[in-house]
Amino acid sequence: MSTFDLIVYIFFLLFVAKLHLVSCRGSFSSDPSNRQQLDKVLDLPGQSFNVSFASYSGYVTTNKESGRALFYWFFEAVEDTSSKPLVLWLNGGPGCSSVAFGLAEEIGPFHIEKDGKSLYLNPYSWNEVANILFLDSPVGVGFSYSNTSSDLLSNGDERTGAFFCLSLFSVIFVVLIYVDSSRSLISISYIAAAENLEFLLQWFDRFPQYKENDFYITGESYAGHYVPQLSQAIVRNNHNTGEKVINLKGFMVGNALTDDFHDHLGRFEFMWSVGLISDQTFKRLNIVCDFQSFIHSSELCEKVQDIAEEEMGDIDLYSIYTPPCKANFSRSNHPQSGKRFGILRIAYDPCTEEHSTVYFNLPEVQRALHVQDKSPSFKWETCSDLVYDNWKDSPRSVLKVYRELLRSGLRIWIFSGDTDAVIPVASTRYSIDSLKLPTVGPWRAWYDDGQVGGWTQEYDGLTFVTVRGAGHEVALHKPKQALTLFKSFLSGKSMPKLDLFSDS
Repeated sequence: MSTFDLIVYIFFLLFVAKLHLVSCRGSFSSDPSNRQQLDKVLDLPGQSFNVSFASYSGYVTTNKESGRALFYWFFEAVEDTSSKPLVLWLNGGPGCSSVAFGLAEEIGPFHIEKDGKSLYLNPYSWNEVANILFLDSPVGVGFSYSNTSSDLLSNGDERTGAFFCLSLFSVIFVVLIYVDSSRSLISISYIAAAENLEFLLQWFDRFPQYKENDFYITGESYAGHYVPQLSQAIVRNNHNTGEKVINLKGFMVGNALTDDFHDHLGRFEFMWSVGLISDQTFKRLNIVCDFQSFIHSSELCEKVQDIAEEEMGDIDLYSIYTPPCKANFSRSNHPQSGKRFGILRIAYDPCTEEHSTVYFNLPEVQRALHVQDKSPSFKWETCSDLVYDNWKDSPRSVLKVYRELLRSGLRIWIFSGDTDAVIPVASTRYSIDSLKLPTVGPWRAWYDDGQVGGWTQEYDGLTFVTVRGAGHEVALHKPKQALTLFKSFLSGKSMPKLDLFSDS
């Protein structure tokens, strides 16, 4: 084949692929304003108060062939929505719902009363200062679903074969790279886009008025993988297209799974230092589990962790100084309840998880959120055992991703509640220390209303913040301080110092 013939063939493939992508993305052919109105939440059960902002919920199809669809719930900022940043929140697990945790008991504007039917306003909601988008990811989590049952058994950090809509592009780029391998026109790994990136691209098609807004990604726990990985995918996608398709400015993660070795090392050290486990068990954990995967531990490591669990007794590992839920709410279906110290969330406050389970299984709530008319019939769960138990790949570390993104100019913050025994402060400090970043702002206390809110240190390209007295879900335990943290992050300013007032 001559060079001319090859070029003509490539352009033909590009044309066919474009048609294929349009067929996959139904949003291209519909009016965005009409799609928005269809998703608008008009009458939310249990809401007995008026608000000044609108919310939207529904599905974005990420793979038409297999019927994969991710559920979102979007809240406008309380005021000046067009000028406020857009922030995506992700929960972890893997397998836990961002609607269940991030929205319903942490940073969302609506929280659920103990009756499981009524709502109340959260005065420290993050939509006070930003537009907030909650996403249930991957399929099988919360209200997100797939019409292909095998999809629920093949989730992982990297779903390289997930998007049939992009498969033709992969073929094209293989040809391009073959033609000019020395210049490496594009990396194949960029084409195997994460499902969350595909969701965002389609969501911005549906809500084009937010494309120019500053965009940030936040999350906690296993989202310590999701958030930097998605940020990397966006940065690479923007680079490859030659334009800022998504106006990403930065990301922030809390009590985040980052590096399995450092996370284990810091966790065992924390549990021993606060007196939760014996000297003997501490030594055995370090010998047996230090180099184990957090998600796929060995049988021997799990046995030693079972011993540690016995020694600790009936406490909430996610918040060691607060009482666990004692209501008639079974935790036996949570794969990390009672063993392996996993990343799944155990009920707190003390039973906020129970309230969410009742509320989001109400038929009238599912109708209001446009769930029942689009998704298969299923029981809503805060966390999916099926997704967790069948998680395929979990990289031992995302520090390499950090090293790449630190060169991109993004604003990167990491925060940590200091009463969490799952991903404790010590774990995060070990991970950050391994990056060997120069310190530009030394360790110091930060303040909220004249009281120490926690401690912070600023590095070249990264800011670390602890929140005093907060557990794994920082905004659940310390909502006011969490909002102060969020405001500082968005502004790019250092955490507040103590204001000293003179009597004169």
